[in-house]
Amino acid sequence: MTRVLPVSAPQVDRKESENAGASSAPASSARASSPTRDPRPEDRFTIRVLQAIDVCVARIYHQTIVRSPQRLPRHGPGILICNHTSGLDPLLIQSVCPRLIVWMMAKEYYEIKALHWIFKLLEVIPVDRGGRDLAATRAALRALGAGRVLGVFPEGRIETSHELLPFQTGVALMAIKAGVPVYPAYLDGTQRNKSMWEGFFTRNRATLSFGPEVEIDRSATSKEVLQAATEQMTEAVAALKRRSDRAEASRRPNGKA
Repeated sequence: MTRVLPVSAPQVDRKESENAGASSAPASSARASSPTRDPRPEDRFTIRVLQAIDVCVARIYHQTIVRSPQRLPRHGPGILICNHTSGLDPLLIQSVCPRLIVWMMAKEYYEIKALHWIFKLLEVIPVDRGGRDLAATRAALRALGAGRVLGVFPEGRIETSHELLPFQTGVALMAIKAGVPVYPAYLDGTQRNKSMWEGFFTRNRATLSFGPEVEIDRSATSKEVLQAATEQMTEAVAALKRRSDRAEASRRPNGKA
């Protein structure tokens, strides 16, 4: 029971997370100021069915515990960043988010025949991890331009220990170029280091923590600015990790980690 992924691209508008307040777009992005937006994918019948199945699998079969609620915008684009523990991560995170998350996923997972049709339906973006995948970057920016929430694991690969891996700067560059907010999350649990199939068919206990928007400098895309923004994103996830670790320690006998 649940207790309560070097880009250069045109700019797109940023929508406020809750109510209103339209943020002004730069004059140089006239074409991006009124992008053609698709109907909300969350309203499609097939997506609603898949979300219901996801809730049953991730929150009932697996025990997914939310330590702090998700803060994604109800409307408009955004980027969700999270550490990467296993191939099960997108399933667990999506189960507690009303918005459909468009995940950037390693191409080898995307091409699994039994799951390919589902990934395509969910608008998953395959990423070739063998080099600089500009096609994936363009697809991600198009998704943001259409008002989607983009899900990225900035470590670029699955963690092999309990410690966070260095974050890549691509997320910061996308966020600055697209002008969209970035929200952190931290995931931990018994799914760590399991393959996708092992993680799916073995019952797991996972904990999820979400944080507020990460405030970053959007004045430039220099190496220094991108690195500083990436460090801020890393710290936002690390702060959630520290809180999660303390909470886990407190539930063990004598508070031992």
